[in-house]
Amino acid sequence: MRVRTDDEVYRVDAVWLGPPKATFPWRARYVAWGVGIVVFLVVTAVQRQVGFGFDFINTGWGFVITIALTRFICTRISHERPLSAVVAMWVRELNSPREKTSGRGGAASAARIRVNRQRPRRRTRRDRAAERRDRAARSQHRRQADRRKKEDRGVRTPA
Repeated sequence: MRVRTDDEVYRVDAVWLGPPKATFPWRARYVAWGVGIVVFLVVTAVQRQVGFGFDFINTGWGFVITIALTRFICTRISHERPLSAVVAMWVRELNSPREKTSGRGGAASAARIRVNRQRPRRRTRRDRAAERRDRAARSQHRRQADRRKKEDRGVRTPA
């Protein structure tokens, strides 16, 4: 059972009943008439593209399809959710990013591997000793900086 809205403003303004004393036997909102005309034009264009002729039977089936599609579309439309919001939602849904289902990667390639003209040389003892001294100096400097930070905070540390 379908309950009609109690709001008289929307019921009166949104429905065209037809000419006086010759009303239609159905209730159709203004939006439904607009949507129906556009849907009918699209349905007849599709029928022509598929190859159906413009005769009585095909036009009748076009009307039936138009009525079904219009009713389906208009069940999604109300005064709280207008046609523009439904169309915008549909466009956003079509343009939203999708999860990639195809695998990434592929065959391995050597195109991104850097190649030097000379082979890397083995480090000598002197190079390793210099590197060790540099590392020790950096860690000592870091310890002194940490000690200064603690002193700034009022924490005493042994010297």
